[in-house]
Amino acid sequence: MSFLWNSLLSLFINVLLFIYNIIGQNFGIAIILFTILIRLVTWPLNAQQMKGAKAMQDLQNDKDWQAIQKKYAKDKEKLAQEQMRVYREKGINPFGSCLPTLIQFPILIALYQSIIRALAATPLDLLKLSQVINSNFLDVAKLIPLNSKFLWMNLGQPEPYYILAIVVAATTFIQSKLTMPPSTNPNDQSAAMGQSMSITMPLMLGWFALTFPSGLAVYFITSNVLGIVQYAAQGKANWSNLLPKGMRKE
Repeated sequence: MSFLWNSLLSLFINVLLFIYNIIGQNFGIAIILFTILIRLVTWPLNAQQMKGAKAMQDLQNDKDWQAIQKKYAKDKEKLAQEQMRVYREKGINPFGSCLPTLIQFPILIALYQSIIRALAATPLDLLKLSQVINSNFLDVAKLIPLNSKFLWMNLGQPEPYYILAIVVAATTFIQSKLTMPPSTNPNDQSAAMGQSMSITMPLMLGWFALTFPSGLAVYFITSNVLGIVQYAAQGKANWSNLLPKGMRKE
């Protein structure tokens, strides 16, 4: 397992540095382009996740399913049996929305690690970085240490003016709201969980952007914007969620 992980990490680092090298050694642009590349590669997984989430949300709003939930509210075993029956009848995969996320999670961690490792600053970290660079395609001597300057930032250090942290939190909030389908079921636990995550995730990623190297914040912002564009392009964005509750069309 460690061999596969190290291989994935090495691949990501080399692709990231290859992009960095061919665009004139601008690491900020390299992160943006690399994030776009990862989004394109994982597009089918994102589409499957949206399809699975929509199917589960439609079920929560289904009158027959709501009646079943009410009928067997005190019989958890029977409710579970009926739930599986409904899943089979409607062709719903209960793991359809979470499995793609589980598959993508190692990719996102590897992407984060590759950005952090590429921004090596100490002699030991620079040595470790040089050992994973494929010298057949990249000239180590000309690449490291990387040029970590981008706009007003040093991508290897936290952004000092809190601008990126605010943008990360805002784009995370917008993306979570746009991807949250409407629910007419007051007992819909997935909707309640979604509401909670739309608050906690922006705060958590905003804190990461505030304390971790700003190169990671550039990745978060790019990924969030691409996610919003993807949902909008597929007609899945629920724009009404951005309005105050009293102004939404039910």
